[in-house]
Amino acid sequence: MKSSNSQQHPGFRIAILAVLVPLVCAGCAGYRLGTTLPPGVRSVYVPAFVNETEEPQVDTVATQATIREFQRDGTVELADAGRADANLFVTVTGYKLTPLRYDRDRAKTTREYRLVLTARLEFKRAETGEVLVSRKVQGDTDFELLGNLASAKIDALPDAADDLAHDIVETIVEYW
Repeated sequence: MKSSNSQQHPGFRIAILAVLVPLVCAGCAGYRLGTTLPPGVRSVYVPAFVNETEEPQVDTVATQATIREFQRDGTVELADAGRADANLFVTVTGYKLTPLRYDRDRAKTTREYRLVLTARLEFKRAETGEVLVSRKVQGDTDFELLGNLASAKIDALPDAADDLAHDIVETIVEYW
């Protein structure tokens, strides 16, 4: 009995491997083995953020979102000030609304906005005060204006804060 065509041609096997190996490796691209933090940093203290914007509650909403994001990520443990290996200090420095889309019938009426939060973070070793990471981060969200602008901004703030929190936590745990 004659063997199959794929067994007779070694080039066929190489072609199959050339297709399969990148696909298998792509599935492992985002995988981390162990922690990516510096040695000795397993817990973090997150004090209330500082708000340098003129918008109220930005600091509170962003602090809470960052704590939730650390809990969701699970790479480091949240701890009290006296027990943490590192401290995360964040100052919200910017709150910007940018019009994205206007009403067809009224060219000066904005229908959709982008809310951008910017912040400065410092991640410091608790024992020595050594700055481990110092960086500018950003979070944003797009939203449609369905009612008045004041209410729409309040409704959009948690989404922008969640995006900012994701950038903060990613900066800390993936920096190393």
